[in-house]
Amino acid sequence: MARKIESLVFHADYEKIISIIEPNSKVLDLGCGTGELLSRLIRIKNVKGRGVEIDENNIIQCIAKGLSVFQGNIDEGLKEYQDQSYDYVILNQTLQVTHKPQFVIKEMLRVGKKAIVSFPNFAYWEIRKQLFFHGTMPKTKTLPFEWYDTPNIKLLTIKDFRKFCKDNGITIMQEIYIGARENTIKLRFLANILSTEGLFVITKTA
Repeated sequence: MARKIESLVFHADYEKIISIIEPNSKVLDLGCGTGELLSRLIRIKNVKGRGVEIDENNIIQCIAKGLSVFQGNIDEGLKEYQDQSYDYVILNQTLQVTHKPQFVIKEMLRVGKKAIVSFPNFAYWEIRKQLFFHGTMPKTKTLPFEWYDTPNIKLLTIKDFRKFCKDNGITIMQEIYIGARENTIKLRFLANILSTEGLFVITKTA
């Protein structure tokens, strides 16, 4: 699995995720990068946290922060972790670089009581504008790469993810939409066009 692009993880992501997670929770952060989010969760919410990361340089930085990190490829699953062994499993700005997103989310919901997933929204109006007027693959703050060097291999929209959850028997507990200025988009019916990214809290449907 390609590693998370750390520059794309905005503070808005961190603040929203931190606000969601309850104090003293047990948290598994998949594709944890250099461990900045996990460090904040431990410091602010006193969570018992662990990360999973594939990149050795990122792991070294996590260890330097005193974090517990396991080197692994999440596309291969989370077989080391028991069912419902974590309160939250986080996949922040990493879904779009996985090869097996459906399998990864299934594993998240097996291991975690709740899962938090965030991703760039490919239906954002500026992306649509660039495609329509220029006819080339768009570049934005959340998608800054050329088509030939992008790590993003699974581009999706907020509406796509809602449909994915419905089709796979997944309950959406909360949706948060983040705009270009890291503000929160309040109106659900405008989220797919005005949001640069979506953040979802999901669980298995009972």
